[in-house]
Amino acid sequence: MRDAFHRDCPARVVLDHVASRWAVLVLTALRDGPLRFYELRTRIEGISEKMLSQTLRTLVGDGFVARTVVPATPPQVSYDLTPLGAGITESLRALFDWIRDHAEDILAAQERRGPGT
Repeated sequence: MRDAFHRDCPARVVLDHVASRWAVLVLTALRDGPLRFYELRTRIEGISEKMLSQTLRTLVGDGFVARTVVPATPPQVSYDLTPLGAGITESLRALFDWIRDHAEDILAAQERRGPGT
C-alpha cells in the first residue's frame, strides 16, 4: 500500500480530483440519480459552465461519473454515478453534511478571531 503523505503517491492526484469544492458538489448532486448538464448547473449555484465541464470531464475520466448520450435531436447527455463514484460519494456525504451543519459555527469563530489574526 502506498503512503499518501509521500509526494509521488498516486492517491494525491485522486485526492485533488475528488476533494475540490466543485467535485464534491457535483458528486453530491448526483447521489440521488442522473442529471443532465443544465440540471447540474442549476442545482450547483455559482458554478460556471466551463468549470462544470472541466469537473465532469475529470470525474468521468477517473471513473466516478458515467456520461450517457441518448441519440436524439439534439443529443441528450446525462451524468450518473458509477459504482466507484457511489462509493466515494457515500464517504463524502458525511463530510459534506458535517460542513453544511457547522458552517455557521465556523464562520462565527472566524469573525470572533478578527481580521489578520
